[in-house]
Amino acid sequence: MRQLTNILLPLAGVLYPFVVYFGMEKVSPPMFALVLGAIWMIRAPSLLRKPGGRWMVGAALAYCVLLALNGEQSLLRWYPALINALLLTTFGLSLIHGQPIVERIARLHEPDLPPSAVRYTRKVTWVWVGFFVFNGSMSAMLTLWAPIAWWTLYNGLIAYFIMGTLFAGEWLVRKRVRRVYA
Repeated sequence: MRQLTNILLPLAGVLYPFVVYFGMEKVSPPMFALVLGAIWMIRAPSLLRKPGGRWMVGAALAYCVLLALNGEQSLLRWYPALINALLLTTFGLSLIHGQPIVERIARLHEPDLPPSAVRYTRKVTWVWVGFFVFNGSMSAMLTLWAPIAWWTLYNGLIAYFIMGTLFAGEWLVRKRVRRVYA
């Protein structure tokens, strides 16, 4: 059951643009808010234990309440920009307070990171900060000025292609850096 809840929120995030595109005329914004809020509540116990989890859950639930009370369809399109803003804040604050997010993830696999790896993880965290700035800005601009088809294409496909490319590129660079420092 726990594994199911761990994939529910990310899966909802991936499918969200398509659900909005195909369901916006059939499902009311308050119903979207109810389902999205329920998914966040199911995932909340594990997120609350993670850095930034409390305000992330709080902000997402506040968005759901606003969506439910306001009922404006246009608000449905702001969810990807909100998620990017939350991730930007999480990654950005981790560069100021404590260990950068990428270092925390790396230490799960290798607790005793050498200083060169710590510097590398900090740089990678900065790359992700840049990605979230770009991705969130694109999502917001498409929300404001583009047809919903463009918004759906970007948020449902192109953003994940860029993210996958970033993951793959970082993995290749990391393998090369490891060989140099090994």
